[in-house]
Amino acid sequence: MAHGIALINLGCRVNRVELDLMAESLLRMGCHIVEEDEAQAIVINTCAVTAEAEAKTRKAVRKAALMPGAPLVVATGCVASLFAEELASLAPNVVVEAEKDKVADRVLEELGFAPESVSDDGLVISKPTPTGRTRPGIKIQDGCDNRCTFCIVWKARGAGKSLDPRKVVSQVKDAMSRGAQEVVLTGINLGSYKVQLEDEGEKIFRLPDLLEYVLEKTEVGRLRLSSLEPPDVNARLVKVIAASNGRVAPFLHICLQSGCDATLARMGRVYRTELYRKAVEEARSELSTIALGTDLIVGFPGETDKEFEESYEFCRQMGFSKMHVFRYSKRPGTPAATAPNQVNPKVMAERAKKMRDLGNKMRFDAAKKLIGTCDNVVVQYPGKGISGGLFDVQVDPTIELDELVAMRFDEVLPNGTLKATRL
Repeated sequence: MAHGIALINLGCRVNRVELDLMAESLLRMGCHIVEEDEAQAIVINTCAVTAEAEAKTRKAVRKAALMPGAPLVVATGCVASLFAEELASLAPNVVVEAEKDKVADRVLEELGFAPESVSDDGLVISKPTPTGRTRPGIKIQDGCDNRCTFCIVWKARGAGKSLDPRKVVSQVKDAMSRGAQEVVLTGINLGSYKVQLEDEGEKIFRLPDLLEYVLEKTEVGRLRLSSLEPPDVNARLVKVIAASNGRVAPFLHICLQSGCDATLARMGRVYRTELYRKAVEEARSELSTIALGTDLIVGFPGETDKEFEESYEFCRQMGFSKMHVFRYSKRPGTPAATAPNQVNPKVMAERAKKMRDLGNKMRFDAAKKLIGTCDNVVVQYPGKGISGGLFDVQVDPTIELDELVAMRFDEVLPNGTLKATRL
């Protein structure tokens, strides 16, 4: 009888990719992926990026441990790496396995089962990923060598490391064999990707080289990059995207965190707004229709009204099409947590709302500029897809799921969704 395992993901795209890998390992061992109330074991991939994320982790672990039948709960991920004893103490049926590649073995070991061997022919995955996502991700990089004063993730993830480009190609081809039309390349510090291959003349592969290599070695419809740091957006990268004729999505998520140099300095960020502006100008000079996304923190310790307004104005000038706005979250063990002039939570909430309102306006304005243009759209749900620029698109509901379809954008709906016609 197959063992029923439920999967819960908290946090970033990298976590989702890692959970897919765990799911595949479990499937190969003869397990089935089921809902939480049917599970013998529940795997939770945790997140420590903010205090709120960590609180959600504890809540999710407690809830899972109290499910009928007291299933085994296996916690992994960043919180498991940082606070293993605390998680394990939440309930007697909770175990912690910080090493993600050992989670599947640990689940069956704790349940007292021997793994069954399931061949590739017998392994049925109805979508490009075991968890049903249409646009699978491939983790090509992990860890981070930066030391931002607000961040604890580098402690959980360790130093930067990159995946051999030949393994990247293999994983892209595997995703394609399951019907994936778009593959997302992910990492904790994606732009730091660097691999030296001694058997290929000691060639050094950086991110632009990897993109060219994957495009050459596969027929993948579209590659997408997850978030990048501003210093890693350079002329070579942008030229590769522009020359790909849409096979690399015309979208760059360039982390900002603040549009004020004084705040960036306190954050320990490795750039200032001048470099960021140059990165954006470089991207738009090669591809005028490229869409830009970013992350932004408001209420960082010491952020004055003047600094916030400076950050707000810089964001307005950049014209982002997608903004993730976060209120500063104090992380014990980081320099920022004990920094002076902590910002009042009410002030943070007001600033976050103002910045999100700006982000919504810029996204709608960016969508309007696309009317009459064309792009390829991945159909994710009946009648709904994602454009190369990461806009939601309303499409003919009769179009097959997972298709990559050339579309013309005809209008923008009030909610910012583009309405499109198949070419």
